[in-house]
Amino acid sequence: MTAQVRIIGAGLAGSEAAWQCARRGVKVELFEMRPVRATPAHQTADFAELVCSNSLKSDSENTAPWLLKEEMRRAGSLLLQIARECAVPAGHALAVDRIRFAAKVTEAISQEPQITVRREEAASIEESSHQVTVIATGPLTSEALAEEIARLSAGESTAARASRPLLHETSLREGTPPNPHLYFYDSISPIVEADSIDMSRVYMAARYDKGSADYINCPMTPEDYDHFYDALLAAQSVEERDWEKLNYFESCLPIEEIARRGRDTLRFGPMKPVGLKDPRTGRMPYAVVQLRQENLRADSYNLVGFQNHLKFGEQARVLRLIPGLENARFLRYGQIHRNTYINSPALLRETLQMKAHPRVLFAGQICGVEGYVESIATGLMAGLHAAALSLGTDLAPPPRASAFGSLTHYVTHADPRNFQPANITFDLLPALEKKIRDRKERHRLQCELALQHFDEWLERTGPVLAAGRP
Repeated sequence: MTAQVRIIGAGLAGSEAAWQCARRGVKVELFEMRPVRATPAHQTADFAELVCSNSLKSDSENTAPWLLKEEMRRAGSLLLQIARECAVPAGHALAVDRIRFAAKVTEAISQEPQITVRREEAASIEESSHQVTVIATGPLTSEALAEEIARLSAGESTAARASRPLLHETSLREGTPPNPHLYFYDSISPIVEADSIDMSRVYMAARYDKGSADYINCPMTPEDYDHFYDALLAAQSVEERDWEKLNYFESCLPIEEIARRGRDTLRFGPMKPVGLKDPRTGRMPYAVVQLRQENLRADSYNLVGFQNHLKFGEQARVLRLIPGLENARFLRYGQIHRNTYINSPALLRETLQMKAHPRVLFAGQICGVEGYVESIATGLMAGLHAAALSLGTDLAPPPRASAFGSLTHYVTHADPRNFQPANITFDLLPALEKKIRDRKERHRLQCELALQHFDEWLERTGPVLAAGRP
């Protein structure tokens, strides 16, 4: 098979992009280096493996994550459909059985006749007038491919490169020193076996009673919290190497980093008790640790927001101070892993094509989005544009008023000197012409306007998009 589109990376973005191309009759060659070459973060060789958590964020109507997912549904996202088939109870959030989810994505992609899967590392980017390339290698892009991306990015002037690095990279705990452009780290939360949780010390609830009571809540008294806090600050972290600069992503800080900002920062962050009244006492606890179901068997739970950079033995000691987790058995400890991404505002158009190399596109975390939903969304968009390029069809970027358009607008128009990956939020969407003081009403109107513009865009784009719609 002669591929019209070459996709590097079978994570969330790459898998979605491959399926969008294939659905439009475009032949795809999909490269995935696992299991030939493993990564320190992944545990399987399946496509679209969720590494950090199992949550695809809020499913409450008129929230920003809901808006992006609704646009994805209307555009025909395969991975969103599979996520709903693999959903586990998670209150008002969409969370999945991550093993089942990855297996179903792998099956769907592998059985698609238009897609040829190559289980090998792609260390070069081929530029051809007959082929389109989508780079969707995520935060764990190999060193060889990172150098290839840096080579492609070398078209800018020396002055521009000096003022805004074109490739930001962090390093792993193990391995060789990273690319000189050191940026931020991403994190993984611990997972415990369900039957090792002392259910007599915890209670089931969802914050503000939104959705069903699916979260395990471990309540803390002031004394419990002080004991935990002091032990956390005293715990030993993984040693920083001489060439490392631990520059964390602000929305995914390790708990010990949050704690260092002040004694109450955890109580206003991942341990916030607001909206989690204990039904046994009728009162809100001083602090609370939430656990979210990991799979459909409900035999494991992850500690929500408890990513950390502590040594494994220290994690076990400190986390067992949490009420209900005194005898916890850990299936996975918290970890820190590299996050590599390009300086998209300097390099990409709103179609996710490179400015200097329009037949090369980027999708997923490597293009500067943060989060599972955002990665799938950019994969979908890159797949549509790659298919359009292959078929000789022009495809306009999604409208600025939509969640899709606002996300890609940020990625391609942010200040390149201070570019940081972003999740979808209402801050990225254009403000309404008329000021609305009520936040819920303002968000409802923003969602209504966004979906109206997005639907009009879907209608205008014609048959290239229509093939993938539900």
